[in-house]
Amino acid sequence: MDAVESDVTALFLEYSRADLMDRHWPRLKSCVESLTPEQVWWRPNEASNSVGNLLLHLNGNVRQWLVTSFTHGEDARDRPAEFAERQTIPPAALLARLDATMQEASAVLSRLTERDLLATFHIQGYTVTGLYVVSHVVEHFAMHYGQILYITKLLRGEDLGFYRELNTTGRAR
Repeated sequence: MDAVESDVTALFLEYSRADLMDRHWPRLKSCVESLTPEQVWWRPNEASNSVGNLLLHLNGNVRQWLVTSFTHGEDARDRPAEFAERQTIPPAALLARLDATMQEASAVLSRLTERDLLATFHIQGYTVTGLYVVSHVVEHFAMHYGQILYITKLLRGEDLGFYRELNTTGRAR
């Protein structure tokens, strides 16, 4: 591996970790903390997911795809159960579970190498590379974070201020 490949690998992993841990996860967490338990489990209709279901789903996805794959652990995920849950699990418990998974994911991302990104994994019946795994998890987390953000704004009826620095000029300071 030459220095350029090493730099690209390091930058990709650093950006992926920062996107998850420094941007999406803290904002998602603040959204959930601003909601009541009833709001966390509210759904507009049976075809839609509650924030609670999305938290269970994100935990399952990050654990299965990123943590279990790269640590060669046992995949015990029950994906349908993430969406079927209707019990009101306290939001703090959901966040604690997801936080533990996110910390494990951060540790995994901090130790990956180019070899890991080029390795082949079999997840949910798909054959993918480690590069795909990391990209998928970041994209998937961002998509559901956006849904949780939207639900939070819908229920609270206010701007959450995540991009206040852009309000004046449209550019970051």
